[in-house]
Amino acid sequence: MSIPPPPGNQQPRDPYGPPPANWPQGAQGYSPHGPHGPYGPTGRPYGAPVSVNALAVAALVLGVLCFLPAAGLVLGLIALRQIRRNGQSGRGLAIAGAVLSSVGIALWAVTLSTGVLSEAWEGFKDGARGNESLSLEKGDCFDAPGGLEGDTYDIDPVSCEGGHDGEVFAVVTLPGGAFPGDAEITDIADERCYALQDQYAMDSWAMPADVDVYYLMPSRDSWRYGDRAITCVFGNTDAKAGLTGSLRGDPTTLDTDQVVFLSAANAVDAALYEEPEDTPVDDLAGHRAWATQVHDVLGEQIEALRGHSWPTRARQPVAGLVKDLEDAREEWAKASEADDVDSYHAHYDKAYEYVDGPSTVTARKALGLATAPPSPGDDEGGGSEAQV
Repeated sequence: MSIPPPPGNQQPRDPYGPPPANWPQGAQGYSPHGPHGPYGPTGRPYGAPVSVNALAVAALVLGVLCFLPAAGLVLGLIALRQIRRNGQSGRGLAIAGAVLSSVGIALWAVTLSTGVLSEAWEGFKDGARGNESLSLEKGDCFDAPGGLEGDTYDIDPVSCEGGHDGEVFAVVTLPGGAFPGDAEITDIADERCYALQDQYAMDSWAMPADVDVYYLMPSRDSWRYGDRAITCVFGNTDAKAGLTGSLRGDPTTLDTDQVVFLSAANAVDAALYEEPEDTPVDDLAGHRAWATQVHDVLGEQIEALRGHSWPTRARQPVAGLVKDLEDAREEWAKASEADDVDSYHAHYDKAYEYVDGPSTVTARKALGLATAPPSPGDDEGGGSEAQV
């Protein structure tokens, strides 16, 4: 049985209690929670749990770990902005993450400026590559367990005084960029290594007949780790024999008189090596042009030999050699003007009689250089390659 309400105009009881004494008469909607009713200024009900900003947490984690500090700083600043707009918690976390990340950035900057990071990175690369050949320098000697024509991924640096498989006489650094391919690197090695061998071993007469040029070249894998070096190496064609002692013969091991003499001799040899591949019958004009080049180089080197102050023991021998070079130069001049192949051959043969002749041996002996000329055919050839 229900009880009817009492008579009269009754108002339902306000669940929030009576309005304060100063509340305007007739005003509606009073709430003890404020002008927004039971909701806060962000639209969240009063008393509802407040979420923690996820970016603030991420910024703190990156700041503590000092990993990607720039990202931690950016996340911390974004988190502070979101917290102000959404009313989330985590302001302290965001500030801490931003501060720690700023410290991390400063530490990275100091590390880079002192080179510590560079050394660490080089150590990482060396460990990843596991290859000592990438650190070889001019003058180094080493053993290659796989042989110079085999696997040179792992080599052992050793003293040049004893037996060894190879001796580095030059290192050619390639430009950066994409891997150029094995064929192109081989062409560069073939050209550059042979051009540089005389700078390291200036006396070709002192080079053993069984020594050849080898290349240690970057592979596609080592290129990704920054390997840009073509290592030019002397090695014995008989892998079992190897090398003994250093082959180095340059201004660091020779005296000034020897260097001047060998520089002139090597310049003449380099000109002679440029002889055209086609015979005079097929290319007389090319041979005549080459004879002109040899004539000009001889003139330059004769002046160099004449202009040097030789020790007493070498003056007469060198003067005799200069006289022979002058005679050879005249024959090269006549060969350059030959009207037919027979005439060219006649002057060509006479000019070559003075190459490495008796006067050359006499001058070499006076200067303390090797006196046994290389065997015929011991000139430039194709080197052997190896990838690292």
